[in-house]
Amino acid sequence: MSKPLRVGVAGLGVVGASLARLLQRQSEALASRTGRAIVVTAVSARDRARDRGLDLNGVAFFDDPRALAGSESIDVFVELMGGADGPAYDSVKAALNSGKPVVTANKALIAKHGLELARLAEEKGLAFAFESSVAGGVPIIKTLREGLAGNSIRRIYGILNGTCNYILSKMETDGLSFEECLKEAQRLGYAEADPTFDVGGFDTAHKLAILASLAFGTAIDAEAIHVEGIETITQDDLAAADELGFRIKLLGVAERTARGVEQRVHPTMVAKSTAIAQVMGVLNAVTIDADAVGELTLVGPGAGGDATASAVAADIVDIARGVAIQPFGRPAHMLEEVERIPMQRHEGGYYVRLMVVDRPGAMAAIATRMGERKISLESIMQKGGARLARRRTDPPPAEGAPETVRVVLITHATSEQAIREALDLALADGVVTQKPQVIRIERE
Repeated sequence: MSKPLRVGVAGLGVVGASLARLLQRQSEALASRTGRAIVVTAVSARDRARDRGLDLNGVAFFDDPRALAGSESIDVFVELMGGADGPAYDSVKAALNSGKPVVTANKALIAKHGLELARLAEEKGLAFAFESSVAGGVPIIKTLREGLAGNSIRRIYGILNGTCNYILSKMETDGLSFEECLKEAQRLGYAEADPTFDVGGFDTAHKLAILASLAFGTAIDAEAIHVEGIETITQDDLAAADELGFRIKLLGVAERTARGVEQRVHPTMVAKSTAIAQVMGVLNAVTIDADAVGELTLVGPGAGGDATASAVAADIVDIARGVAIQPFGRPAHMLEEVERIPMQRHEGGYYVRLMVVDRPGAMAAIATRMGERKISLESIMQKGGARLARRRTDPPPAEGAPETVRVVLITHATSEQAIREALDLALADGVVTQKPQVIRIERE
């Protein structure tokens, strides 16, 4: 048997501690699979005294992860600290410069510096692996980079944030508001005290940027992604979606079009008949549409210590076996810069919820504005007759304000620019009283 692979772990939070336990628990199986023992020999964390439920006897402790990265006591550096810059970036770069392969779960780091670090790893002939950076325990990166290497991918989309999926699922099943479900998610530890990064869609955008690069051979460009969160989703939207045969999910979507690669993150209506619509709670799911295999959906835990540690361990096993695949599936210098496609050029069907003044001719005025922009309406929904009862959660109308009704429109395929222009004109006409709710429909 070859000499042991000595692993240095920077960051002993939930994932780091889970990884250390996994490597110890599976030590015999991993040694038989790789032909060598895999041993954690050094760690770095901010608090030496914290009880993590780990036996660290005989393990070197470094206060500075950069010192750990350059230490001769390790053969591979595992970064589990998080953050796009600072110690995470500095220590990963230091490890590569000192000739050590790197494994990281840090999607923010990859989204911002992935290409630079991939080039450095390739120059040094080293592995730079990040399976755990997207969808936790779901092996989506290996699937794209290796399993589907013989395919041309047309589209990839998925549920990439368990917090958002939990909130939307809870809203649907329990009939609660976004705010109530967010508080529950925070209580259970699914959401941070400041949940903006998750519920605002930014976490999903970082992950989508990585997947788009792997799927289409493009340079990572997180700034090119149109991002919307789930904060405006209401029970009205969920009820309408249910009646229309849809569910609402926060999706990250990357699609190759004639204009280039379109990348977007937003709440989306998906047909209940699709595999991705069945994914509830904190699970993640990614659907790949490829020419040879057709449509393939991977589902699993997108976060959590054990799930993420499983993906980290898979990358470590590759290194123990001597596997060093180009991080993005092709040489980093060959990744293509793509034109940023403005969201206004997106084309598809739309769900639109309006508060319309309850007077003769109001709907005709809206239909006229839609027709001027060549928008064809598939259906119009208005419940409760001419006037809908005001819900308990609705603000009381201002004195003298016109009565309004809720109207839902479903459009045939049209452009984002056309739908936005038509709605802006309807607002200016005074027949719509507040900002419309617009949700895109993702067809199969």
